[in-house]
Amino acid sequence: MLNYAEPETLIDTQWLVEHLHDPNLRIIEMALDPQSYDQGHIPGSIFWSAYEPLLPDMRINFDPEAMEKLLSRSGITNNTTVIAVHGDFIATSGLIFWLLKIWGHQDVRILNGGRQKWQQEGLPLTKESTVVTPSDYRIHALDESLRVSAAEVKKSMGQENCILLDVRTSQEYQGEIYLQKSPQEDERAGHIPDAINLYYEMAHNDDSTFKSAAKLQKIFGDSGITPDKLIIPYCAVGGRSAHTWFILKYLLGYPLVKNYDGSWNEWSKLPDALIET
Repeated sequence: MLNYAEPETLIDTQWLVEHLHDPNLRIIEMALDPQSYDQGHIPGSIFWSAYEPLLPDMRINFDPEAMEKLLSRSGITNNTTVIAVHGDFIATSGLIFWLLKIWGHQDVRILNGGRQKWQQEGLPLTKESTVVTPSDYRIHALDESLRVSAAEVKKSMGQENCILLDVRTSQEYQGEIYLQKSPQEDERAGHIPDAINLYYEMAHNDDSTFKSAAKLQKIFGDSGITPDKLIIPYCAVGGRSAHTWFILKYLLGYPLVKNYDGSWNEWSKLPDALIET
């Protein structure tokens, strides 16, 4: 599929049509609110909010019990094939993928183009609630190799073998916006010094599918984001950067990519953290 490093991590709409009734398949749609899901969703899919319980207080929740409960009530077993689908926010598919991988789930795939592509092709939607039989999911230990802490980010600053990649909008990067709003007096907006700004949606076509590997290589390469270095993407709360982590690691095969999931929500509140605008 378009010469990606690991094409099996993506599925297209035709594949999903053919596997909709697979009993070992669970389709997860994540969005900022359930309104669009309630108005019509892919048959058999269930809804995850991009906030609770995954992002309480705008920080990713790494409580194993909370994740175990979410996966269990979603009817997901350790052997389930999970299909991540974005709704009104493209980054949520990559966030689902990263979250499940960091907890050690083996078979996770992304629907290329998400629900937007599904709808554009006139494929069926339903308003019927998906009946789920709860499972007994057993969480794995957190894979810390897929993320970095603020302390590690500080150590990486100025290192020639490391690139900090800010995937927020240019307005966020320049300090005009703080966590999706104008900064208040006590809120520090801007970016981590020397971070490269490349908006994460540049990796997508108009139909929200991923661009080809060749186009992605040019987009990132032209910005100096090369596979010979450690790449640390960050955003506001770790979701968009998780999506970019997926692109770099699984579509382009970059060997060393780690998500700074604390992102700007954490960095901007650290009293000794350096900030540029």
